[in-house]
Amino acid sequence: QVQLVESGGGLVQAGGSLRLSCAASGRSFSSYVMAWFRQAPGKEREIVARIRWSNNFTSYANSVKGRFTISRDNAKTTVYLQMNSLEFEDTAVYYCAAGPWFSAEYTYWGQGTQVTVSS
Repeated sequence: QVQLVESGGGLVQAGGSLRLSCAASGRSFSSYVMAWFRQAPGKEREIVARIRWSNNFTSYANSVKGRFTISRDNAKTTVYLQMNSLEFEDTAVYYCAAGPWFSAEYTYWGQGTQVTVSS
């Protein structure tokens, strides 16, 4: 059974930092892209960062460039999102997702973790 489990969300003041984790299990993700999405109340879901598991290629939404960093651990089983200089507008539920590298769609999704940034 494929499972993506997010953790690390919480309440933080503007300017602070959080690190989100996505524990991936149930299959090999060597041919997959891992991504972080977020959805704020009243807003559409948006992608914020992604990483190709096989070669560590990364990309970011313009709104988080220079502040967020996506990475994976040595075991290649957990993906992280380091979030620095957090802003009120970063408040959202953050979701981990995975999909084949050649596809624009994501096949697997986690349950989400809440990030709340106080102004």
